[in-house]
Amino acid sequence: VALAAMAVGIARRCIDDMKQYAGERSAFGHNNLFHFGQIQRHVAESYAEYMAGKCYLYGLAGNLDLNSYGNGLDADGVKLYCAPMAKNVADRAIQVMGGYGYVGEYNVERFYRDAKLLEI
Repeated sequence: VALAAMAVGIARRCIDDMKQYAGERSAFGHNNLFHFGQIQRHVAESYAEYMAGKCYLYGLAGNLDLNSYGNGLDADGVKLYCAPMAKNVADRAIQVMGGYGYVGEYNVERFYRDAKLLEI
């Protein structure tokens, strides 16, 4: 469950960074990148997956019985959903940010590495 929580946190931060960058970066005569449909799609898909993972995680954590041994399936399920979700969100953030998403100057490249590690 803790690994799923890390994945949800990584996804949230990637979405925040993606939105901030897309709002500040201008290209091809537009004030920001949100004028481009592909950027909107990346942000929207990332947010939808993040919210699904967050709801799954919070629902599980709220109903978790620490005195029971029957929590394994739910705990495995939330990790199996949230870990690849975080990697996909981080991958989209890198795509939105272009070359800047790949360099160490921005946190997104580190988030991608961290999210990939959670899948293992």
